[in-house]
Amino acid sequence: MTNAEPTIEHQTSAGALPELPKQYRPADHEQGIFQRWLDCGAFDADPNRVVSGEAKPFAVLIPPPNVTARLHLGHALNNTLQDVLVRSHRMKGYEAMWMPGTDHAGIATQTVVEKRLMQEEGKRRTEYAREDFVARVQAFKDDYEGQITDQLRRLGASCDWKRQRFTMDTVCARAVREAFYRLFKDGLIYRGKRLVNWDPVTQTALADDEVDMIDVDGFFWYLRYPVVDDKGNATGEYVTVATTRPETMLGDTAVAVNPTDGERAMFIGKRVKLPIVNRIIPIIGDDYVVKPDPESSDNKAKYASGFLKVTPAHDPNDWQIGQRHSLDAINVMAPNGSISNQHGWPEEDFAQAETFASHLLNMDRYEAREAIVAWFREKSLLEASKPYTHAVGHSYRSHVPVEPYLSDQWYVKVTDDALVGAAQRALHNEGLTFHPDRYAHSYSAWHENLRDWCISRQLWWGHQIPVWHKRIEANDVAAFADVEPLINRTVQGASIQVVSAATGDHVDHADAADALAITDIDVYLCLEDTVHTAQWEAIGFERDPDVLDTWFSSALWPMSTMGWPDAELAARDTGITDFPAMLRAFNPTSVLSTGRDIITLWVSRMVMFNRYLLAEMDNAQPGDGRLPFRDVFIHPTVQDGQGQKMSKSLGNGVDPLDVVETHGADALRLTMCQIATQTQDVRMPLEIICPHTGKMFEPKMTTTPNGHRVTAPVQDSPFEPGKQMVTLYGVVSGLAKPTEDMPLASCSSPRFDAARNFCTKLWNATKFAMMMLGEVERTTHKTPVDPADMSFIDKWMLSKLAKAVKEIDNAISEYQFAHYSQVAYDLLWRDFCDWYIEAIKPTLKSDSRQQAVLAHTLESILRVLHPLIPFVTETIWGVWKHVETRQIDGVSLPAPRKGGMLCTAGWPEIDDVCISDDAEQTFEELRTLVSAIREVRAEQQVKPRQKITFHPNAALAAKLDADGDFSRALCTLAGIGEITTADPKSRSIPLVIGSDEHALSDLSDAVDASAEREQFAKRIEELTKSEKALAGRLSNPGYVDKAPEHLVNQTREQLERTREEIRTLTQAMEQLG
Repeated sequence: MTNAEPTIEHQTSAGALPELPKQYRPADHEQGIFQRWLDCGAFDADPNRVVSGEAKPFAVLIPPPNVTARLHLGHALNNTLQDVLVRSHRMKGYEAMWMPGTDHAGIATQTVVEKRLMQEEGKRRTEYAREDFVARVQAFKDDYEGQITDQLRRLGASCDWKRQRFTMDTVCARAVREAFYRLFKDGLIYRGKRLVNWDPVTQTALADDEVDMIDVDGFFWYLRYPVVDDKGNATGEYVTVATTRPETMLGDTAVAVNPTDGERAMFIGKRVKLPIVNRIIPIIGDDYVVKPDPESSDNKAKYASGFLKVTPAHDPNDWQIGQRHSLDAINVMAPNGSISNQHGWPEEDFAQAETFASHLLNMDRYEAREAIVAWFREKSLLEASKPYTHAVGHSYRSHVPVEPYLSDQWYVKVTDDALVGAAQRALHNEGLTFHPDRYAHSYSAWHENLRDWCISRQLWWGHQIPVWHKRIEANDVAAFADVEPLINRTVQGASIQVVSAATGDHVDHADAADALAITDIDVYLCLEDTVHTAQWEAIGFERDPDVLDTWFSSALWPMSTMGWPDAELAARDTGITDFPAMLRAFNPTSVLSTGRDIITLWVSRMVMFNRYLLAEMDNAQPGDGRLPFRDVFIHPTVQDGQGQKMSKSLGNGVDPLDVVETHGADALRLTMCQIATQTQDVRMPLEIICPHTGKMFEPKMTTTPNGHRVTAPVQDSPFEPGKQMVTLYGVVSGLAKPTEDMPLASCSSPRFDAARNFCTKLWNATKFAMMMLGEVERTTHKTPVDPADMSFIDKWMLSKLAKAVKEIDNAISEYQFAHYSQVAYDLLWRDFCDWYIEAIKPTLKSDSRQQAVLAHTLESILRVLHPLIPFVTETIWGVWKHVETRQIDGVSLPAPRKGGMLCTAGWPEIDDVCISDDAEQTFEELRTLVSAIREVRAEQQVKPRQKITFHPNAALAAKLDADGDFSRALCTLAGIGEITTADPKSRSIPLVIGSDEHALSDLSDAVDASAEREQFAKRIEELTKSEKALAGRLSNPGYVDKAPEHLVNQTREQLERTREEIRTLTQAMEQLG
């Protein structure tokens, strides 16, 4: 039944409609339905329709999930919300394109594979050739990418699957190479020696955004350093430094004091002999040092000693002090966090150290901490130790404390106005909008204290940095001649940066020859993808072994997935011929749906790169180009029952397919939408499904070494003594491995029951409606139904439908998914099933207008529910589309565009002519009356099929006489056999609604006089207390004289109603005898 089929097939005899199965079993339909969607190209987007102006675009890029493991409920929530947006806009006529894909997730994936290889083969990464290791990671990626894709399809994700991308595929790799080259050429990518956040487990640098600050209980240790004279002899004086990290004292190169700090400042210019190391270091003055104040509320002052140990190679603040005072930076640690003299501790300096220093070598940093504290205590140089809780940076991947580490890394100069300014202007001037808007502040505030972005990672899995390096020794004229064409910028597709090997400073191309006369120079060569590298490698250039931060390629996602920088090559590589139209059609995309934790890691950088690199498309300056998306929706974070974010690495996530198996995909989707409120976090406690019995139970919990609460790796079955199962945490942690006797347990929750019941309600309502419509004579009317000619019941239903569709439209536009699902839920369950269907049962068979309203309402409900629960609605649609009734003026239900599928059918369009406030008011009066009568029937335990007599007061009786539709509906819905103003012939029950009094009789023997008197007495007692309180309030001059007049009047009216109800109930008790 669609508006594209304006002619009615006229049949005068009743004809049975096709039937739905008795029950809806999701497993019987879901995968078949999804395949039918794919077969008819329901999700295929055509960018040429947008470019030609034939259709408006609606584009969404899937936040590419990491290929480290299967998806969990957090992913299910975000992808469900995106699918709701895409499906609803597709039905509204937009050319909807949802781009799928996955992320290579450099650190995370390499860490998982390394761990697996160690468990299975007992080998470290370095025991493989790089190519062999990468091949193993690729195989791992292919496996999990396939599993992730299957999960998304099982959830019903309506992505344009032929466009699926991977951040390291040929198309995306070309974009990474081009972006790096342009930024390098423009001076926005550079190499520098700085302190970085170093993860000693994964042994790679991390960006500031990849560090989580966690409060840790520790100590302040107060260490004494002896003061020495110019000859290095002890003077007998000491300075006491306070530190939370004694292990770094091995790299101290100064002690600092605040120049305004009284007597302590007198030590400036003196020197101390660093214990253990025997290094003579100066005492310097620097304003950064906090002056001690034991009474201060500032912990830094409260715990300070006034003397600060300065370790430029192991603390970012000390690094700044070192830069101001030209101090040496001595690194005393290896990349794995152990004490080492092989990574910057000068050999001659180490030779002067005590033998105890050699004892510290190869110790873990925390083991060394204990040993050094013990040494200071033994030497009477430990003055004190005080417990201290402070924030410590932890790796967001390995969850261990990061180490400030001095190393050469590659950086993006995001502090340049062309990048950070572009990101800020996007929010303030260019229309980038956050939903909820509170997250705009988080986005803006982060850019105010931005540091350049470290993009190099010491990994093998990822985009290898496209830079080749060669060092030219001072005065090596022949070697310089080899690179002179590069310096003179005469080589196409090549760009270089020259750095002084002595100072690390960048050298202007024109000054390179002069610099070479003084010192060695480092030449860094970046090549475009089309340039052959062999000729440069032949003269000694070696490629940087590091790879790019994963977020670099992710930041290009809105561009790389659409063929930038060369759409023609992308089309040739993939066979997707419409690549050249993609950027013009779908960039900017419509909305990005993501979590708050990656606003800085991802959202900001996509804005920067899109505005910088696509500026040429709009003839704009770099940094003033188009946005990658207009809206950013920040969805709630799904937490486990312990309040922890669901995480693949923690193993506390739940495979959404576990829920699909127990409840169906639609129940999962609807529940995800219901919890997608404007709140920040959503807890989802889940239960384990025993694989031996299929029953659910609450699992036993345990605590990880890092303090996270997780399910114990092995669980005992509470239903089958002696049988066990392995949890997901057991698998990801490597603490347990599933076997035939001890299988992997899945998870689910009774919380999904309500959504499953809703799907069943829709199924049963459709079966009932089709049965009713199948029993009526097919209409011979060609003319559409005029809403003005309908009964008030039909007008009410149509009006409720029209308003619900408008409210749902607004909810979708404001990303209020919970409200959308609630409005749709109430429309079907409360309005349509509980009231409308019940009200029209006696009249439907003979009223073609009512048949049309029933059919149009249910079909509209199917359509607006489809984005939420696509499988059950599409299954119903396969049968429902055979229904034929009259059209309704003002209601448009456009036909499907592809394959006759509901997912491509038009969104309901309902004109305001269908809205009737009068009908809604009348129906609310009916509903109030029916609800009151049903309440009495329930209290009196009147049997459902028993008809009772209603005695209305004079005013209502007149209304019922004048409105046959109202009285018929009242009798139908309230189980009334007779309406009369005559006195009851038998014992009656008063019915009080507000100030109106009516009566009910013929309740048979259901009325127990004694019990009724008891109920009346209890109610009179409650009302008498209220009467006393209201009367007391009105007798208080302070209330009557000072309260607002309308409140005083409301109190008087409430008192009068209370007294009237007491009188009515008292009379009823007297009638009972």
